[in-house]
Amino acid sequence: MTAPKTDLETEWLRRGGLKPTRQRLALATSLIGDGRNRHVTAESLHEAVQAKGDSVSLATVYNTLNAFRDAGLMQEVAVDGSKSIFCTKTNDHPHFFWEDEGRLTDAPAEQLDFAALPKPPEGMEIAKIDVIIRLRKKPAISPENTHGAKRTDANESRCDLARSFSPQAGMRTAHLLKE
Repeated sequence: MTAPKTDLETEWLRRGGLKPTRQRLALATSLIGDGRNRHVTAESLHEAVQAKGDSVSLATVYNTLNAFRDAGLMQEVAVDGSKSIFCTKTNDHPHFFWEDEGRLTDAPAEQLDFAALPKPPEGMEIAKIDVIIRLRKKPAISPENTHGAKRTDANESRCDLARSFSPQAGMRTAHLLKE
């Protein structure tokens, strides 16, 4: 069964300069059909479209997500060297990456604050800063395994922050790696 297509999906595709083909409309319906922002992998989108009864190959999903990204309709967020998650929210904004679940969600941009950015090398400008805040559950601390040491925020974990900035969009984003 083919998912119903609406003017929302057609307009979204046209805004990116893309022809509304059957496959693109099926994917667009799953991505933006209800007006909510999504974070998807090619595999998760493929499963969602198949569950709705639309026949689209995984290769087509990969190619179409890249076309949507290239058209400015989505952002690609690289969370690991080999894993990309696509986000339908196209303005610059930070993300939480839930390591235990492998999922990405939007983080509150208004809580992000940069004191300074490093000066780029001569002849270069900062094009963009991606902020991915990696989350994992805190380890359970019991009286038996503390060995008398009091755990503090200072020794609980170490965070490295790589920052970037999109001058054109006026939004700051960064990449936070929690070790």
